[in-house]
Amino acid sequence: MSNVKAVIRLRMSSHDAHYGGNLVDGARMLGLFGDVATELCIRMDGDEGLFRAYDSVEFLAPVYAGDFIEAEGEIVNTGNTSRKMRFEARKVIRPRPDVNDSAADVLAEPVVVCRASGTCVVPKDKQRGQR
Repeated sequence: MSNVKAVIRLRMSSHDAHYGGNLVDGARMLGLFGDVATELCIRMDGDEGLFRAYDSVEFLAPVYAGDFIEAEGEIVNTGNTSRKMRFEARKVIRPRPDVNDSAADVLAEPVVVCRASGTCVVPKDKQRGQR
């Protein structure tokens, strides 16, 4: 097992909202996981690698424009060229339009909005060892 981890935090914009009520498409969470996976491969191998497949994806709570999402991933198993990863996205801040246009709250407990697992591949000739 590896202990290589990465975390990114990003605010969902109105451009991310594709549905009524400013609901953000779940695919946006997978895009964040892809960015986390890229960082994990760089940290592990000094190369961006290639995302091969998701084994599991669970959408657990809605995400809206204005929400701050923290996406975290870790490498949980390494093969010769494969890197098995686990991901979790959490809502950590939400807007409060009922208070005023710019109000927001930091959530006392983050809300898990998505979990996934998948595999990335870093070709042997591109691996430069753990950074």
